[in-house]
Amino acid sequence: MTLENTTEGTVESVSLSPAHGFSKQPQPAIRLIAGEGVEGDAHRGATTQHLYLKRKNPRLPNLAQVHLFAAEKLAELAAAGYTVAAGEIGENVLTRGLALLTLPRGTRLHLGAEAVVEVTGLRTPCSQIDAYQKGLQAKLWGPRDAQSRKTRHAGIMAVVLTAGLVHPADPIRVELPPEPHLPLGPV
Repeated sequence: MTLENTTEGTVESVSLSPAHGFSKQPQPAIRLIAGEGVEGDAHRGATTQHLYLKRKNPRLPNLAQVHLFAAEKLAELAAAGYTVAAGEIGENVLTRGLALLTLPRGTRLHLGAEAVVEVTGLRTPCSQIDAYQKGLQAKLWGPRDAQSRKTRHAGIMAVVLTAGLVHPADPIRVELPPEPHLPLGPV
């Protein structure tokens, strides 16, 4: 079975930060709140909490309540000479065993025994990444797609459908949406 068609994975780490900033701190568990995001995290809210978007329109829905990132990408970054630990790329949930970037929009991820998130789109690698480690932002952009747009490799975003606690080592089950599957775009 290839990583592209894997329907189960594992939570490697969970993180949050009460203040807006780049990195988040690993936790023994995080609590997801339906329609809002991660309890105690600066990005929690029904409307956008991303500072740039909030300045433009504070009433926009928050499609980035939970940031998920693949542990396999951290290994690629390490091989390229970057030292990035869990939470340091700003993710709430570090996953293992899932090809996150290939999931269609609307995919539901069952995290642990209770929580369910719905995938909304791709995270755009912003300039804060280079402020964290010079050259890292370029490693989170991929090749150009058929429409000549650069592909994004900075993880995916989701909204919380069902509340619950999420711990490291929790299973992740993938529930694909009905076809036709829509590709992820930036949120």
